[in-house]
Formats: sequence, C-alpha cells, structure tokens
Amino acid sequence: MTTAQMCIMGTIILYLCFVIFTGVMIGRRSKKSAEGFYLGGRGMGPLVTAMSAEASDMSSYLLMGIPGLAYLSGVADASWTAIGLAAGTYLNFLLVAKRLRRYSVELDAITIPSFISKRYGEKKPVIMCISALIILIFFVPYVASGLAAIGKLFNSLFGWDYMAAVVIGALVIISYTSVGGFSAVATMDLIQSVIMTIALAIIVVFGIVQAGGLGAVIDHAKTLPGFLSFGETYNAATGSADPYGFIRIVSMMAWGLGYFGMPHILVRFMAIRDEDELKLSRRIASVWVVISMGVAVFIGIVGRAVSAVERIPALEGSATETVIVKLSDLLSSYGIFPAVVAGCILAGILAATMSTADSQLLAASSAFSENLVQNVFGVKLTQKQTMIIARLTVVVIAAIALFLAADPDSNVFQIVSFAWAGFGATFGPAMLCALFWRRSNRQGIMAGLVAGGVMIFVWKFQIKPLGGIWDIYELLPAFLVALAAIVVVSLATPAPEKAVTDQFDAYNK
Repeated sequence: MTTAQMCIMGTIILYLCFVIFTGVMIGRRSKKSAEGFYLGGRGMGPLVTAMSAEASDMSSYLLMGIPGLAYLSGVADASWTAIGLAAGTYLNFLLVAKRLRRYSVELDAITIPSFISKRYGEKKPVIMCISALIILIFFVPYVASGLAAIGKLFNSLFGWDYMAAVVIGALVIISYTSVGGFSAVATMDLIQSVIMTIALAIIVVFGIVQAGGLGAVIDHAKTLPGFLSFGETYNAATGSADPYGFIRIVSMMAWGLGYFGMPHILVRFMAIRDEDELKLSRRIASVWVVISMGVAVFIGIVGRAVSAVERIPALEGSATETVIVKLSDLLSSYGIFPAVVAGCILAGILAATMSTADSQLLAASSAFSENLVQNVFGVKLTQKQTMIIARLTVVVIAAIALFLAADPDSNVFQIVSFAWAGFGATFGPAMLCALFWRRSNRQGIMAGLVAGGVMIFVWKFQIKPLGGIWDIYELLPAFLVALAAIVVVSLATPAPEKAVTDQFDAYNK
C-alpha cells in the first residue's frame, strides 16, 4: 500500500470513528421513547431540518450517479433531472411541510403510515399495513444501492474485496442508527452535508486545474456532439449526438414528483420544533440543492476533460460513476497533505451514502416495529421492548440490503431511480390528497397506494421496454394512475365520516 493510500485510509477511518462516537453520544442523551427514537422528540431546528432533509435525499447519486451520468452522455440527462429535483425540493417545503407538521401533531402520528391511517380514521389498519409494506419493499433496495456505492469506493481505491467493504459500511451505519435513532441520524446528516459540500468544491477546482483550465474543459466538451446541449445528448458508442425530445425532458423532470412521497424526507417536516421555522428551512434547502447538483453535473463535464488529457483513465458504463473517485486518487498522488484532502473528499462519498442509508433504515424500522408489529398485528410492547424491536429491525433490514448489494456491477443511479419512483408514485398522491382534498376517503387512498405500486412494476418492466413514446420514467405515469385511482374511487364510494371531515376543517382553520 502506497503512502497516499495509507493517508486516505487513515482519514476515512478517523471519519468513521467520529461518526460512530458522535452517534453513540447523541443516542445516550436522546429521549428513550418511540417518538424520541423516530422523530427526535420533535425538537429539530430549521438548519438541521433543511440539511438533514437534503442530505438524506442526496444519496450516493449526488457524488456518483449524477457526475457519472454527465460524464457519460453530457448535460441533458443529468441537468433535467437536477432541475426536476430542485423544483420538487422547493414545492415539497412550500406545499407539504407546514401542513404535515401541524396535522401530524394533532393526530399524534410519528410515522407516515400512521399519519395516513389516522387522517382517515380507519378502525382496521389496512392503509397502515399497505403503507408499511410499500416502505419495506422499496427501502431495502434503496439501502442496498448505498451499500453498493461504499463497496465500489473501497474496491476502486484499495482493491479491497467488494463485499468486505460493503459489510464494513453497513456495520458503521447500523452502529449509530440503532443506538442514536433520529437525533443521531439528523445531526450526522447535517455534518455529512457539510462534508459533501466541501468535497464537491475541492474536486471541481482540482479537476479544472488538471484539465488545463476552465477554457480547456469547455473546449473539450464542445468537441463532443450534443454534450453541452439541453436538447441533445452525446452517444459515446457512435460519437454522435442523439435528439433529446420533449417526452424525455418531462420524464427526467418527473423526478421532482418523488419528493411528495419520500418517507425519510417527510418525517423531517414532522420533527421540526416549530412550523414557522419551515420557511427558513425551505430557503436553506433550496439554495443548497441547486448549488450542489449544479456542481455535481459540472464534475462530470470536468472529468471528461481530465480523461481527455489522460490524467485519469477513460471510463465506460457503470464505471463512469467512479469519476470523483478517480479524481481523488489523482489528487492523492501530489503528496501527504493532498492525500489527506483526497481522503476527506472520499469521506464525502461515504457521507452522501450514509446520510441516506441511515434515514432509510430508520424509516423502514418504524414501518415494521411501530406500524406492522404493534398497530397491524396488535402486539402490545412496553417502551423498552419497543426500543429493542426497533433496533433489531434496523439490523435485519441492513442484513437483507447486504444480500441485495452483492452484485458489484449494479448501477447506483438505476437502483435509486426505481426506488424513488416507487415512493413517489405511491405516497406522493396519497399525501397530497390527504393534506389538500377534503373529499378523499379511505377507499380512494387504498386504491391509489396499490395502483401506484403496481404501475411502477408494470411500466418499468412491461411498457417502458417498448421504447418510443413509452420510454418514460415510470414515476410519471404511475403517479398519474395513482392520483386518478384516488379521485375516481373516492368519488364512487361514500364520503368520509363527519368526524374525519370535521377534523380536516379544524386543521385547515
């Protein structure tokens, strides 16, 4: 192992130790209850709310998926996706955050499934059961994608066995998530978002220098047909530009719809200490997401130019997702201090991955232990037993994700996009109708949850492969189908009980 690799490894190990220590210390001070474990006692400030929401959202695809996509085909795919995500972030804070915070407090709901169930006053927890199962179905592969990113990182850097690296990453995440709960996760997300920001800034400046300057980066990109166009995309196989039509633009911008249904983001709104502070959170989150994703796209462009001057190897296929790793490896060759800086940058990739995986594990744990075990199956647990089950669930779900992450050739961006679509198409329409439509009822919400979940699989594996006008990101058609199902079924079945509508009216006042 070279001196540079030893410096990088030492930096990363120190970071991981810091994460574990901080998480455990926060966990020791946290409120020992279900609300404390899953919502941090509803005591989050506006900065933590904003940065925790965005860090838990911007998983490994921020530092691996988006730069890799831009490196491979140019700005169109990555930029239209980023634009959709930025719009979704702003609208989610603007439309959903305050209403959800207020309503969830009135209903004493600490998870998204329990909120939807209590919102419609269901006596038999059918909606809660469906919601919890959806969370488990889509969060497990989502967590797996994060663990796969960790495996790729250490395998690429040090030649470590891929699965060994995945296991180490999982153990670190489990350690502070299972001990510290939401308070530890939210605090670590804030810290990790800072590390991610620093990593993006350093690597883009270093890459520009290595490519020969900003002018050289732009000039090289101009030589690739369609690379800098928002209406075309670069085809590396043919060396030509392919048209990037309106349908594809709408398809990529549809990523923004996913925000309305992300359980691990929505619970941040429920956990803030004061709903009036959400306005400040919205501004912080919106600014950060625009800047961070813009820089992530540019890193892909810079990486292409650095490959062109042969400072890093040319990357193809899923290997394009390691462009920031290759740039960091190049930085480490300039001495001990640059190697330590490179270690901090690579810790940023770990931060991006862990900030999402920890939130997802916590949401999946709450879906199982709080919603399925206690609410659906009616198992009565003491406060101590509840905490034990919650922590064991974190471990079990992580173990399943480890199994799914066994393939080192898995594409992080594709796995994330499928799970994102699953949540957006199921919970998105349900949350919007629950918060804004008085006439929506239990039957409609159940129909929407099922229709959205089924359509995700049907469109992804049966319709989208047909190509042409059908080649649309599955989130958009599934979201529309779920929304239509809620409207049609709600209007075709009896109106909600008076107690439900009265509660809705009171909350709106």
